[in-house]
Amino acid sequence: MDAIIFLLHRSLSHLDRGSGAVRITFLDFSSAFNTIQPLLLRDKLTEMGVGSHLVAWITDYLTGRPQYVRLGDCRSDTVASSTGAPQGTVLSPVLFTLYTSDFQYKSEFCHVQKFADDTAIVGCIRSGQEDEYRELIQDFVTWCDSNHLLPQHHQDQGDGGGL
Repeated sequence: MDAIIFLLHRSLSHLDRGSGAVRITFLDFSSAFNTIQPLLLRDKLTEMGVGSHLVAWITDYLTGRPQYVRLGDCRSDTVASSTGAPQGTVLSPVLFTLYTSDFQYKSEFCHVQKFADDTAIVGCIRSGQEDEYRELIQDFVTWCDSNHLLPQHHQDQGDGGGL
């Protein structure tokens, strides 16, 4: 709720000042927790100053996990997975948040707002000046590519007339 309230407050405050528009691109990541690259996360955690023992434990937790599929009495071969985080655990959203924490942006007119695997890129547009917003979108796409993340575009609101 805090994320929604902040997004709405910032957008509506901008619109209340008049002569502006708000553009919001909502994205979530396709199979977000499955896309975590353990070695990339390891490097990010190290850069954050996380202790080496904890970083080693997390890396070990995410690599070489045995997995198989069972349907009734049939079971597939077991394979080792070294990408992503186990589904349904409390740790997976935390690890994904840490994995994506290095992309942040906040200025007077634009900001990135994240909640677990959902992201909103908000641009408060004045006098049709969308350059900062469009550059932020491009920077985000480039960052997603370099982090092996596939964002799914939901909607882009804003036609010059408001939210």
